[in-house]
Amino acid sequence: MKIALDAHGGDFGLKPNLDGAVLAAARLPHEIILVGRDPEIREELRRRGAALSEKLRIVHAAQIVEMGKEPVEECRSKPDSSLMVGAELVRDGKADAFISAGNSGAVMVASLLKLKRIPGIIRPAIAIPYPTLKGSSLLLDAGANMDSKPWHLVQFAIMGSIFMRLRFGVENPSVGLLSIGEEETKGNALVSETLPLLKNVGINFKGPVEGGDLPAGEADVVVTDGFTGNVALKLSEGLARTIFAILKEQIRSKFTYKIGALLMKKIFSDLKKKMNPDEYGGAPLLGVNGVVLICHGKASPKAIFNAIKAAGDLAGSGMVEKIRKHMEQVKDQISAAKTADNE
Repeated sequence: MKIALDAHGGDFGLKPNLDGAVLAAARLPHEIILVGRDPEIREELRRRGAALSEKLRIVHAAQIVEMGKEPVEECRSKPDSSLMVGAELVRDGKADAFISAGNSGAVMVASLLKLKRIPGIIRPAIAIPYPTLKGSSLLLDAGANMDSKPWHLVQFAIMGSIFMRLRFGVENPSVGLLSIGEEETKGNALVSETLPLLKNVGINFKGPVEGGDLPAGEADVVVTDGFTGNVALKLSEGLARTIFAILKEQIRSKFTYKIGALLMKKIFSDLKKKMNPDEYGGAPLLGVNGVVLICHGKASPKAIFNAIKAAGDLAGSGMVEKIRKHMEQVKDQISAAKTADNE
């Protein structure tokens, strides 16, 4: 597989991207295409003692989309940016997937401008793998769409189910709709209008799930609007950091606690690994007509390596075509839902 990587994306610029790419070129069968400013990339590789090869090459892109800038304006005004060129490579069949740790909104804009949507998809969604007591679940949308309609959530559920089957091997993924209670009578208008639609689109829908059910792993796929999903994600990340900080503070407070922590070192190490988003690499942007992964702005070399691995797996799985086929099967239900909402 040929994986295009935004070499400049993220808070730390070239360093983690190139470190992850060099590691991937050495350990994975994929060809890594570094998209960005050729002279700068070559100099950074030289400092690492790394050489370009058949598995590690550069495609020049003179411009960089800034992290804090308005996504649409940045992408349209910078057609030769690493984001736009990377998406073009996938569109033109010169790469099988594209990865960026850059401005997530701009990654979505570049993907929509160059790759377009899968036919039938109304809104793409950012799908976040989420560690749970039972393994991993998928939360979507995690920030691509602040306001969603019922049929958007239906499409998220379909795409999430296909992703969990292909990426994590879950044969018949259960789907939950994030709400304030497990009873179907609870929830806002979006929840109540989405519930009946999810029952008739060929997925394993288990009903509404509460926020606490997400880390418990009560559903393999949890769907919600992007605003709620992003709040839930950021709350979970912040809570995890706080718990680890409190544990560390308490352990340091007494000698006996330090002894106990030493005995539990392996457990703490395994827990930290399970909670580390770097283990998943990146979040797929589901719904665009190509494989695109968005990494955290503070992605480490390990995260970039794992994103490259995941991108290769997804590109080889035929995920985009499977989503396209399922959307074709349920297009009449989606159309009916849209018509009813507009009446």
